[in-house]
Order: sequence, then structure tokens, then C-alpha cells
Amino acid sequence: MSIVADESVDTGIVARLRLEGHTVISIREESPGITDDKDLERAALEAAVLLSADKDFGDLVFQMARAHHGVVLLRIDGMIQQAKAAYTAAVFQQYGSQFPGAFSVIAPGAVRIRGGGGSAPSP
Repeated sequence: MSIVADESVDTGIVARLRLEGHTVISIREESPGITDDKDLERAALEAAVLLSADKDFGDLVFQMARAHHGVVLLRIDGMIQQAKAAYTAAVFQQYGSQFPGAFSVIAPGAVRIRGGGGSAPSP
């Protein structure tokens, strides 16, 4: 799967997703400091799902109706880095095919997919 990882995504998560075979463009590596709008544009240009821990993307998608190829919001604060990376990779393995075109939230014990595949139990 093609993923654009916003600056808010831990480098360990980016590395683990790449290890799992995903194509991950890291904004932190390539274009630090760009706006959220530019993040969404980049993901759409790449036909990639945007991965972020920044809740502002919900406003952009739902209140401002910005076009997107899919947004995955990470709400996994409090987990240790290695656990975050492993959990995120497991969720992408199990539910990734439902992420394009949807707004999804990954939280401890829950994966919510809106506009794509509905709600899903934890992996």
C-alpha cells in the first residue's frame, strides 16, 4: 500500500510499515514543515493514504470537505514506541484494503473506518 506519513508519525512506525512492504513517503524526511493541506495534496497526488496523529485532518476532511485518497488517524498515545509500530503494522495488514477513500481511526483496541468499510474489531 502507498502511504504518506505526516510529520506527527513516529519514525519507528514509518520504518515498520516499510519493513512490512508498504511504500511510505515520510513528510518528516522529505518536506518537514509543510502545511496539512499540502500533506493531503501530496497523498492525493501519490494516490496514497495519509497517516497522521494530527486530529486537524478530521477538520480538513469533514468540515472543509478537502479531497483525499484516505486518511488514517493514529490515536495510540501512551503505548511504547515498539508497540505503536507493531500495532499499526498489524492494523494495516488486517484492514489496509479498507483505508483508501475512508477516514479511519486506529486506537488501542479499536479500529474505526468511516466511509470505507465501517467499524472493525481490534486485530
